[in-house]
Amino acid sequence: MKLRQLSGGEFPEIFDAAAGSAGDIEISALTANSRKVAPCTLFVAIAGNKADGTRFVADAVQRGASAIVSGQPVAADVPVLVVSNPRRFLALAAARFYGAQPQTMVAVTGTAGKTSVASFVRQIWAHDGLSAAQIGTTGVISPSRSDYGVLTTPDPVDLHQLLAELAGEGVTHAAMEASSHGLDQFRLDGVRLAAAGFTNLGRDHMDYHPTIEDYMAAKMRLFSDLLPKGSPAVIFADDPWSAEAIRVATEAGHDVRTVGRAGQFIALKRVEHFRHKQLAEVHVGTAIFEVEIPLAGDFQIANALVAAGLAISTGVQPAIAMAALEKLVGAAGRLELVGQAKNGALAYVDYAHKPDALANVLASVRPFTTGRVIVVFGCGGDRDKGKRPIMGEIATRLADVVIVTDDNPRSEVPATIRAEILAAAPGAEEIADRAEAIRHAVSMLRAGDTLIVAGKGHEEGQKIGETVLPFSDHIETRKALEETQA
Repeated sequence: MKLRQLSGGEFPEIFDAAAGSAGDIEISALTANSRKVAPCTLFVAIAGNKADGTRFVADAVQRGASAIVSGQPVAADVPVLVVSNPRRFLALAAARFYGAQPQTMVAVTGTAGKTSVASFVRQIWAHDGLSAAQIGTTGVISPSRSDYGVLTTPDPVDLHQLLAELAGEGVTHAAMEASSHGLDQFRLDGVRLAAAGFTNLGRDHMDYHPTIEDYMAAKMRLFSDLLPKGSPAVIFADDPWSAEAIRVATEAGHDVRTVGRAGQFIALKRVEHFRHKQLAEVHVGTAIFEVEIPLAGDFQIANALVAAGLAISTGVQPAIAMAALEKLVGAAGRLELVGQAKNGALAYVDYAHKPDALANVLASVRPFTTGRVIVVFGCGGDRDKGKRPIMGEIATRLADVVIVTDDNPRSEVPATIRAEILAAAPGAEEIADRAEAIRHAVSMLRAGDTLIVAGKGHEEGQKIGETVLPFSDHIETRKALEETQA
């Protein structure tokens, strides 16, 4: 593809600059990582959190870059095109370079529930006979693949390459998570969206966003900047931040469709909670459905309704969507029942690693717990430190037994992280070794108890310093349960 084709008409300053001989340069790849540069590559120099991409221009040229895109003039032996927003240029150029995408794309944002909603939308579409995929925190799932992932919202080059691959595999419908980082860094620009959803907002990523308002504004780019005007915007109606999401989507000219107890598009009228399921009365327009959702937790009802709203908004009939809800399989590590003790006590693994998520999961198991709620959790290092005492307070308020352990300490001293949690968690036990903490919690289980191992969910490693050690909450919890039954 020629450079002027990648430039497109959205960047007049580039289009003009590339109109001469530079515009005829053939580009066979594009990247923001100089280590991935090969001959005929377009290198986009992006200012990151840790390093400025312009520092690597010389390395990119030495490796064979044919042209450079930068936010400022730089010296190089190849054409340099200066743009006002290199990140957005990279995303849009990647969309042009790879071209194909599934015909129907939806994205969901919010603090909690994104993975579940993306998974549920995929399952509803599949129930309707559509070839569907999901992209997000747990990786990529489609009819032909199940790839473990690392980032909630992938790098734009990787993302658009993936979308083209999915389209090539015959995937017609895809649901993806839209993280605040991904939206703020323009990673989703160029994705052709048919609808978008919002779940909720709570404290998270305060190491990246200056304020909660900035955090919300980053998420709202999904509606204000990316979703085509007039498209369906499915918004959970029962969150404190729902009104702001509705305002932004309305001002952007979208077809706002609210779901939940206060929902007008899909209204939740009644819920009965059981250990392994929930019975819900749901109204979609004038139609009334009695739905048996095979998942625990009130928050899963919210996720299911947002997913149903997105599916219906992209062509699925309401009756088919409601029938699909009765066959849902929970996303990996989201209030996932991993086993039970010999006495019948249940053990769950959940990804809750932020205050609201921890509160939701602990509150959700209380209705069917006749004994004690026991929680094992920690907090990640090199992340928002302010949430540590908040989560300690939530755990001791909503659980009967609290065991504070290590999560992913990264470069921080693990004992310091635990101390910051314990400062607001009187009576909590401290067991540094996560596997030992899980074994201890399982050994305490009595009939009627519920155990929540929170924080890592689907993750298969524990990051200590720069090393990622193999670790799975699922495996350790099952192993501990087996030991008690031996």
